[in-house]
Amino acid sequence: MGLLDRIGQRRTEAEVRPPVDVPADEPLYATKALRKLLSALTGRESPSLIDLGPVIGSNVSFFGEQIGCKIFIEDIYTELERHANAGKMEDFPAFLSRRFPQADGTIDGIICWDLIDYLDRASAQVLADQLTRVLRPEGALLGFFGNAAARESTYTKFVIADETNLKYRTYPASRGRQAVLLNRDIIRLFAGLRVSDSFLMKNNIREILFRKPSYETR
Repeated sequence: MGLLDRIGQRRTEAEVRPPVDVPADEPLYATKALRKLLSALTGRESPSLIDLGPVIGSNVSFFGEQIGCKIFIEDIYTELERHANAGKMEDFPAFLSRRFPQADGTIDGIICWDLIDYLDRASAQVLADQLTRVLRPEGALLGFFGNAAARESTYTKFVIADETNLKYRTYPASRGRQAVLLNRDIIRLFAGLRVSDSFLMKNNIREILFRKPSYETR
């Protein structure tokens, strides 16, 4: 299942590892929502976090050091690529519906990155429903959404430099980004969550932080 469990210990500010060194030719991209996600998880006892991207060791270390969390790496991009290569995208919604073993309401935070951009509407809805299901009341979900059509078919590894900066590292993809979603379409996908913060970054990425209400929405 590609599951990685890691428990880190909380450290004081003086003990936290300094930002990742960045080569001069590798740009940094600002993020405003990552700090908001960290704030939402700080103070929870042994919080749990699902990361839908590939395993990135420095990211695992970052979350372990910042919030002492238990991390589940669920690399959905690799499984999306496998379905795309096999020409079986029609099976992807059903696959996603049984992909997440976590029990209802047991996860404190989720990082979706830009995965939704690569999904058809049916797959996106199933994924959103599953992530909403496993998220704990008052839990937080962070998603990135493109604001303009992309010409290249690539995925992106989001490498955390520090709580306000990311590095983007692209790698080949068999499936390009799908239609750009409007804000109202994104909100409908995550109908069981509420938008806590939303930012439009200079690189045309929309960062949206959702929170799950402590009561059931109808």
